[in-house]
Amino acid sequence: MTLGTGQATCHHGEILQGVFLDGRGRPTRGLVTLPMADPRTRALFTPFSARAPRRVVVDPPDRAKAARAAELAVAECARVGGVRPVGGYLSVRGGASPGLGMGSSTSDVTAAVRAVAAGLGVELPPDSVARVAVAAEGASDPVMFGDRPLLFAQREGRVLEELGPELPEMAVVGCLTGSGQPVDTLSLAGTARRGDIAVYERLRAALRTAITERDVAGIGHVCTESAVLNQRVLPKEELGTLREIARGCGAVGIQVAHSGNVAGILFDAADPELGVRLDAAVDRLCGAGLTPHRVFSTAAASGAAAFASAPTVPEPAALAAVSSAPAPPTQSTGERSWTTMFPKPLPDLT
Repeated sequence: MTLGTGQATCHHGEILQGVFLDGRGRPTRGLVTLPMADPRTRALFTPFSARAPRRVVVDPPDRAKAARAAELAVAECARVGGVRPVGGYLSVRGGASPGLGMGSSTSDVTAAVRAVAAGLGVELPPDSVARVAVAAEGASDPVMFGDRPLLFAQREGRVLEELGPELPEMAVVGCLTGSGQPVDTLSLAGTARRGDIAVYERLRAALRTAITERDVAGIGHVCTESAVLNQRVLPKEELGTLREIARGCGAVGIQVAHSGNVAGILFDAADPELGVRLDAAVDRLCGAGLTPHRVFSTAAASGAAAFASAPTVPEPAALAAVSSAPAPPTQSTGERSWTTMFPKPLPDLT
């Protein structure tokens, strides 16, 4: 046993979320998340000696779900790896603020489980991490599987379908709705209606085809329709404005957190007019009081290039809750250049 480290990304809400049929034909709640490289959670686990109490002490204390996940991970490592159960000290840093729909708790939990497994010298596969995550927090996002496009049963911790090898690259201008107020995710169970499954299965098939054919516009259509359907679960007053802005600047669609307040305007990263369109989206969002909090590329989640050169934008107080990442310097003069590429994701615009 030794010091164990682990980390995990968050996400930017969902591409699709609803009720689907699993492999046995049973209605199952599932989702497909929109990956992003940052913010991310980093965890350190220091095992106690065998004679110390078998409990996990977490710092900071408010990361209770991560502590619970660490204790469950110790038990799982003992079961599959034959190691002696121990307690330990868990340090958790970074990540997104809770309640925004960015998978903050799953990021914390996944990083904690990975740190415990590393500290105990046991390799836990992603499906095991997912089961521990659901047990610790009640519902989970699929960040432990990386950025593959998966239809994931968030309350059961299992993959319903792998929709393709990877998403085509999209550029996203992210903002906050609802003044960035946190949302109680587990309270949004929703009620399935007659005909819902047929609608969501149609969107599932459309998303699968769009990913296979690398059709960014097709993905944008699915995202937009899923966002509209979610209005009966978590209504966003700004949805009409977001759609209008998307149409006005040539976006392929919009996406929202189905259990939080982040939202995004989606663009095809291969669009030759991408820089102009991103500028237009930023300007229109600011004009509507929906100041962007980040501009990122979905490819950055797997280590590819991301967009640089943050615009000069106002800094509303609500954005301070998005991430603990330091703010980058903003441009004070000259034309904004969104297509300058560099090998790390764009930090928050806060």
